[in-house]
Amino acid sequence: MLDRSTYAALGEARIFEPASLQKALRERKRRSLAGEDGNLMILAADHTARGMLAVGNDPLAVADRYTLLDNLLRGLSVPGVDGVMASADILEELAWLGALEGKVAIGTINRGGLKGALWELDDRITAYDPDHIASAGLDAGKLLLRIEFTDPGVARTIEMCGAVTTKLADQGVACMIEPLPYLKDDNGRAYLDTRDEELIRAVAIASGLGSSSAYTWLKIPATPRMAEVAAATTMPILLLGGDPGEKLPEVVAGWESAMREPNVRGLIPGRALLYPHDGDVEGIVATAARIVHGGST
Repeated sequence: MLDRSTYAALGEARIFEPASLQKALRERKRRSLAGEDGNLMILAADHTARGMLAVGNDPLAVADRYTLLDNLLRGLSVPGVDGVMASADILEELAWLGALEGKVAIGTINRGGLKGALWELDDRITAYDPDHIASAGLDAGKLLLRIEFTDPGVARTIEMCGAVTTKLADQGVACMIEPLPYLKDDNGRAYLDTRDEELIRAVAIASGLGSSSAYTWLKIPATPRMAEVAAATTMPILLLGGDPGEKLPEVVAGWESAMREPNVRGLIPGRALLYPHDGDVEGIVATAARIVHGGST
């Protein structure tokens, strides 16, 4: 667990040695993106940068930074966990704490579509940009692309995602795109469209972004029709987790089934693993790592 005195020292470093956070991330020991089996088990922790703080009935579950970092340290310590995806604040904090040595570090890019905002689908770059993904020594960048057919902000987001995909490919850096179909309610608020046909369409659109697809990975939900969804692309796919609450066993079973598809190459869940209903972070993370890498990890 994260020692309180170490956590306090992190706060002091922000005041008296701010460059130490950047240095820790930039100079950490690096590794290849995918391991020998070509699979990845990544913890997602970029929710706070978009104002997503709720888990279950607690609207501020993810707000406490000590708890978030403690849960991440516990998760990253589990054998078979390859790394983390987060905004700069969290990646720099984890690097300063020494938790990213030999781990994959993925920087989130567009967090401007704040949860619940009327402009939510006009999702602009407010975290990492492609140049700083490279200069910070990160292993990949992550884009969120929510597709809805009435909001003009979606067109701007698609254009931006295409440009970022191109720029990362030019630098030889992986781009992980999360394409999700959305709808709007009567009040104009966006919500996830759970139809598999629309997820397949979103996967097809994301696969065509940029001037090169050579470094593109996709990040999507698991679905009972995973064979059809995965067949829409040759790109490697990572599965997200969402906030399943007490339905986590169903989510885990879905991951196990989806991993049978040859281009489904791992998991990238966040709250499902970092804030499990029973509080056993290490236990559920170990289960996820076994699903991804097999064996006794």
